[in-house]
Amino acid sequence: MRVKRQDAEQWMSHRMLPENLKERIRRYEQYQWQENRGVQEEALIRNLPKDLRRDIKRHLCLALVKRVPMFEKMDEQLLDAMCDRLKPVLYTENSYIVREGDPVDEMLFIMRGKVSTMTTNGGRTGFFNSLLLKDGDFCGEELLTWALDANSSIHLPISTRTVQTITEVEVFALMADDLKFVASHYRRFHGQKLQHIFRQGLMIDMFYSSRWRTWAATYIQVAWHRYCKKKMERSLREAEDKLQDALANEDGSSPNLGATIYASRFTANRMQQRLLHLLPPKPAEPDFSAQKH
Repeated sequence: MRVKRQDAEQWMSHRMLPENLKERIRRYEQYQWQENRGVQEEALIRNLPKDLRRDIKRHLCLALVKRVPMFEKMDEQLLDAMCDRLKPVLYTENSYIVREGDPVDEMLFIMRGKVSTMTTNGGRTGFFNSLLLKDGDFCGEELLTWALDANSSIHLPISTRTVQTITEVEVFALMADDLKFVASHYRRFHGQKLQHIFRQGLMIDMFYSSRWRTWAATYIQVAWHRYCKKKMERSLREAEDKLQDALANEDGSSPNLGATIYASRFTANRMQQRLLHLLPPKPAEPDFSAQKH
């Protein structure tokens, strides 16, 4: 450990890294040593016989993978293939895993630690949603739809949320290419079953997925605001009719009453424009129509 730390210090000095970056590297190295005592876990497992490697990965990862409702319903062959491709990753406190607007290139299964996931709905004014993820949770579920859809493009999906660690975090990561490979292989032999599983698990995933929960909560809020807006419009129309009657009965025009009518119309229009920007786009679903049955 001491030799490795000296090598790291020499490299950081040679590259003239600023002190804040040096400190982050030191914290990561310390956390990595604390967790594995210098053992390169992935390299160790990779060099073991296939059956032993499979059993170890099942022991470490299977329970985490099955926390995704859609994966829970899939057969053992697919689950083994996914577990075999999971890689252990460590994150120090206050690390950004992905930022809103960045491509999503991995799905993460949290083994230990706490993670904050937040969205501003593309930076729209006044919109903010935040959730806490902990042991057993997962993020990066945008990749599920992308990997399961035979018509998806080569471009990775864009993250709708910023994911940041609150504590030190240990995760297992499933890279986009690995998930796509497993999904395409499984789809080739089990297309009908996959479609059935997806549709069955979608309603459950909507409860667990932060994207679906955010969309559903916002949809309810927008629906409520629309109801309030319509109620307000009715009240404004009634008040407007009364004002117009009052103007007709008065001698000459009343600038104050005319301005009130204009202001009421302007307020209603502004509310309509705000509502259109509040609702985030609905999360995508795979298109199974192109698959052979």
